[in-house]
Amino acid sequence: MNQRITPEATRRSENSPIRLLKFKLGALALLCALPLYGLIAAVARGGGWWPLAIYPLMSLLAVGLYDYDKKQARVQGQRTPEKVLHGVELLGGWPGALIAQQLFRHKTRKVSYQLVFWLIVLLHELFWMDRVLLGGRFLLRHLY
Repeated sequence: MNQRITPEATRRSENSPIRLLKFKLGALALLCALPLYGLIAAVARGGGWWPLAIYPLMSLLAVGLYDYDKKQARVQGQRTPEKVLHGVELLGGWPGALIAQQLFRHKTRKVSYQLVFWLIVLLHELFWMDRVLLGGRFLLRHLY
């Protein structure tokens, strides 16, 4: 009755289901909604299709890098530098990185990593809020 709970006992094992899956999928959908709408609107206004491909391609790359890094972490091999992971996230791979973090249970507890990751997501969201809701006027006026 008086069992001690160790940190290892409270951690989710590699094969156990993702906790709060519906909530996390909903949050992912909400975070992706604005960039997706902005990209589709840009293509509909006569822009090229290639910007629409950037997020999925970078997300696939991010998932691959997270998978590789997790496998290397298990065998204490050559790791993927965090700046490379963050670079791919910054270039549009943050949705894939978010999925990979949950799928592989990787980089979820490191606070410094999560801080930079969520700042990258916030940067993307602010960019698309400006483009979609303000017509791109705010960033254009304040950054150029």
